[in-house]
Amino acid sequence: MINPEITGKFIAQCRKEKQMTQKQLGEQLGVTDRAVSKCETGGSLR
Repeated sequence: MINPEITGKFIAQCRKEKQMTQKQLGEQLGVTDRAVSKCETGGSLR
């Protein structure tokens, strides 16, 4: 089973290593920066 908090931290870590903002990642994925934020905090994976 996927742990939302661990997955979110991994997404945030990868994004930061690429020196991207949540908005930039969202644009590449076709979602809003708010959606990226929810993913990174584990909110949208529950």
